[in-house]
Amino acid sequence: MVRIKKKDQSFLLLVLCLFFVMCESHNLNYTKYKQVSNMRLERIQRHLDRINKPPLFTIQSPDGDIIDCVHKRKQPAFDHPLLKNHKIQKIPPEIPKLKTSVKTDVMISRDVVSNNSKSAVVDWQLWHQNGTRCPAGTVPIRRSEVHDVLRAKSLYDFGKKKRHGLPIARRVDAPDVVSGNGHEHAIAYTGGSEEIYGAKATINVWEPSIEVVNEFSLSQIWVLSGSFDGSDLNSIEAGWQVSPELYGDSRPRLFTYWTSDSYQATGCYNLLCSGFVQTNSRIAIGAAISPVSSVEGSQYDVTILIWKDPKLGNWWMVFGDNTLVGYWPAELFTHLAERATMVEWGGEIVNSRANGEHTSTQMGSGHFGDDGFRKASYFRNLEIVDSDNSLSSAQDISILAENTNCYNIKNAYSSEWGSHFYYGGPGRNPQCN
Repeated sequence: MVRIKKKDQSFLLLVLCLFFVMCESHNLNYTKYKQVSNMRLERIQRHLDRINKPPLFTIQSPDGDIIDCVHKRKQPAFDHPLLKNHKIQKIPPEIPKLKTSVKTDVMISRDVVSNNSKSAVVDWQLWHQNGTRCPAGTVPIRRSEVHDVLRAKSLYDFGKKKRHGLPIARRVDAPDVVSGNGHEHAIAYTGGSEEIYGAKATINVWEPSIEVVNEFSLSQIWVLSGSFDGSDLNSIEAGWQVSPELYGDSRPRLFTYWTSDSYQATGCYNLLCSGFVQTNSRIAIGAAISPVSSVEGSQYDVTILIWKDPKLGNWWMVFGDNTLVGYWPAELFTHLAERATMVEWGGEIVNSRANGEHTSTQMGSGHFGDDGFRKASYFRNLEIVDSDNSLSSAQDISILAENTNCYNIKNAYSSEWGSHFYYGGPGRNPQCN
């Protein structure tokens, strides 16, 4: 365990960044040099002082992350104007149960040729590996630093998804699936008119390669409501992502996101703005996940559940079987204050066409969905929460991929995995235009 004074560290970073910005990431050697003005650095530092709350304890992760243990009442959520008088929900919500019991685990190692699972007890986030934990009454928050902000297009863009452009033609019943701004997807979805109160899935974890620093590859659940063509779309999202721009490396990381206005002004990734209320002292949102799957080797997956507490109306997130991570207060939303109308599961990448051709950024494992288990990435046990706070296997699943020569998806159903699919792809290849 290493204690690091925030002021000393920030001063050193300010001095260094006056001359250059250097990004060196895990499995990605990307370095850019540029001049940064004192005025911009001062603005960045003021922003960091707002979101990096004073820690009671600090943990140095082996991957370079600094995890601040912040008193739960001092976390960024309560800077939100709608949450000034918000009281942390102390009574745990009732976690939805599957009508037909199916066993899932926080992290599962699949070492056999068949799809039978073997449970594995693992320290699934890298910062756990030295055995140090945050004290009771605190929450672990990944510290943001000057160079994190400098990798973003601007201070305003730091920690935010870029609003997707609307394509010329798209399916009305498949929201948030757009090829504008280079975003490409391979997803399964359900809804459009249903009353949905949550969603769950178990997601295979890989470490896809990223071609350039401002691209990403993610695998996630979207819980959606509102107008898909307007400015009032509400979305709650969680999964894993590789984003060198956001994190400075190419490791897969647990992430969350929310917006109540179609990704315009509200919401952000993780705890990079006010909104999400964390209650768990062992899970750091934005921290790296380890171990990861390998082709023809062990397969690891994580289970995520997002659902609306029927009593208080907050949207909770569970990791694994019963690990409550925290919640998005109902006050943050308009349409989702009542319910969701659609759920999406799947992968998304950014194709920036940096060299005038399609990116080689991988989705999932980098293999097409046709390649199946231990090669292609998967989502399994797709489930929906109904108005009775019960889970049931998702029915009437539709699938969509904009460019199946680059990334595709193959869905199926089985007694063990319920509704599931394999998805992904390598990006640039002779057939991918």
